[in-house]
Amino acid sequence: MSDELTIVDQDPSLYNEDLAPIPEEKRTWGWFEIFNVWANDVQSLFGYTLAASLFLSYGLNGWTVFAAILIAGLFVMWLVNMMGEPSVKYGIPFPVMARASMGVRGANFPAIVRAIVAIFWYGAQTYFASTAVSLLLSSLAGGNGDPVFLGMSGIDWISFLIVWGFQIWLFWNGIDWIVRFLNFAGPFVYIVMIILAITIWMKAGSGLMSEMGTIFKGTGDYKGGSFSAFLAIVGTMIAYFAAVVINYGDFSRFVKSQGEMKKGNLMGLPLNIAFFSLIALVVTAGTVAIWGEALTNPTDIIGRVDSLPLTLLAAVMFFAATVGINLVANFIPPAYDLANLMPSKINFRIGGLITSGFALVIGGLWVSTISQIGIFNFVNTLGAILAPVYGLMIVDYYMVKNGSLDVQQLFSASEDGMYFYDNGWNRKALIAFALPAIFSVATVWMPALGFLSGFSWVIGAVLGGALYYLITKK
Repeated sequence: MSDELTIVDQDPSLYNEDLAPIPEEKRTWGWFEIFNVWANDVQSLFGYTLAASLFLSYGLNGWTVFAAILIAGLFVMWLVNMMGEPSVKYGIPFPVMARASMGVRGANFPAIVRAIVAIFWYGAQTYFASTAVSLLLSSLAGGNGDPVFLGMSGIDWISFLIVWGFQIWLFWNGIDWIVRFLNFAGPFVYIVMIILAITIWMKAGSGLMSEMGTIFKGTGDYKGGSFSAFLAIVGTMIAYFAAVVINYGDFSRFVKSQGEMKKGNLMGLPLNIAFFSLIALVVTAGTVAIWGEALTNPTDIIGRVDSLPLTLLAAVMFFAATVGINLVANFIPPAYDLANLMPSKINFRIGGLITSGFALVIGGLWVSTISQIGIFNFVNTLGAILAPVYGLMIVDYYMVKNGSLDVQQLFSASEDGMYFYDNGWNRKALIAFALPAIFSVATVWMPALGFLSGFSWVIGAVLGGALYYLITKK
């Protein structure tokens, strides 16, 4: 079976080979590939710092922190199992799935919003990944040198261009090469993290267990009570994964079966997060025992260890981890989303080149300009308004369409098509989206709603789904 035979009526404004359903016989991913999607998503420098900080900032017993992390992981697993199921069933990516609820033209709205958010962070993470290469080159050269252009030194620029070019080479070779890199990076980062933990443990000696006990009893000056601290940890972890939840179908479409997807999500979310957090706890406790302060930034820890072999190994690890999360969260989504805008002119590769072009500008200007101008609220606003879209997509598929789609109609621009709705847009979906989106945006800009923490995304999704159900059934 070929993609061309799968879709009979191929409207060029809705179809290309990258968006077409993947036939079952061509799906090669198992649980290990899905595990590595999540492993790469959590194994970033920020992911490590976040995991370590959860034990230090909320004043909770360590077991309570682990419980909150596991609950968050199980909840995210439930969310992605629901979003991933139709893509496993039909082999379609997120923007095509969105056509069922938003309309064959209306799906471009969530797709372009997701693409803008991802492109911004793709550029930023490309810069962050380049700092690992810069660390490696600086270690070999005996120094970094002074800034020469836009706040970065010559070594910084060489490192940035190396990472930028490597990512282009990777995606140009196709999704199979991306998967190979993710399957390498996931286990490799764990191996290096375990080596780092053992090194720290050997340096700390018996003091490590003592400091672990102190941290486990609860530290930090969190102002709220224990229950609110528990909820804050759960919400923070949910918010961390929210960006990947909505476009999870971009990955699950490659999976052989629902069982393999669910197994990969179980291994990759609650279990993987808990194990990664344990490593972060061990290393953080060791830094207190050795240097008298809790270091939560891996680069600071490597610098204190002062070992050239470990520095070089860690630099490769930081590079692999950051490029890994960049591919998962920030490259694959916009490549498909941009292709959905103009399928006849933009395929996965062209979408990737467009993403990389913006990344060159955003990453190159990161130090001197972008990180200084307070653009984060703008990007977070775009991310927040996707929450209601998740809710209405889930309600539409499971409760309105009863888990059944006509794939042929997803690629049809006929005016009497099932998903053409009102000139290609589903007005009911737009109405259901609008009000919850106002709430989602308000959580970013109004300090009074700050108490909602990471749950604002969940609330926005629930409101979007509930309102869509009421409007549709009425």
